[in-house]
Amino acid sequence: MTSEPTIETLLGWVERGQRQFEDAVAALPAAAATEASALPGWTRGHVITHVARNADALVNLLTWADTGTPTPMYATPTQRDDDIEAGAGRALAEQLDDLRESGRRFAATAAALSTNAWQTTVRNAQGVEMPASKIPWFRTREVWLHLVDLGAGPGVDVIPDDVAAELVRDVATWMSPKLDQAASLRPEGHLPVPLGPDIDTPTTIAGPANRIAGWLVGRADASRLRCEGSVPDLPRWL
Repeated sequence: MTSEPTIETLLGWVERGQRQFEDAVAALPAAAATEASALPGWTRGHVITHVARNADALVNLLTWADTGTPTPMYATPTQRDDDIEAGAGRALAEQLDDLRESGRRFAATAAALSTNAWQTTVRNAQGVEMPASKIPWFRTREVWLHLVDLGAGPGVDVIPDDVAAELVRDVATWMSPKLDQAASLRPEGHLPVPLGPDIDTPTTIAGPANRIAGWLVGRADASRLRCEGSVPDLPRWL
């Protein structure tokens, strides 16, 4: 059994991903904000704005943990989508400034949280209760996966191996109850991860952790993985 990453490790992953996301946006030409991203129906401006507003939404949860006063991620059911649409058409330079500032707000708020505050129970956007210690992992997923979605780099290969391995474990845990077919995921350099029901002879799917993670979250197909047996059809992740 692999132990869960510490909060310090997770915040390091956030910082690294935030920096690479900012660098990727800074390298784009000015007109790129209105160009299509790798997410259907979203421009790169939608992706950048979403990452910035997600930082602010998670700061709300960190504030909840710090003060004990319930502070939901979004004030209304439509705020998330409304904010993304409102910000997506801005000039790239304005979006980059916003991305940097919101990232700094998240980092500063997280750094100031006490050990006890990390154990405070908060609720995510779906109303599910969780300890505040889960928040850094949510932010880790956002910055690294949306760096892929930006469509400005090498795809899922940009995800670091340690982040990708944790993503494989996380998504497989969520997805397994939804599958009728089993698979044994074999990320290179890491322990096998079960996917689907518990049976004796599952399909084996092996390869770099970032490519397995990309397949699980719908950012890559299984063509670059080594598969023995029939590859299961996956439900849409989040």
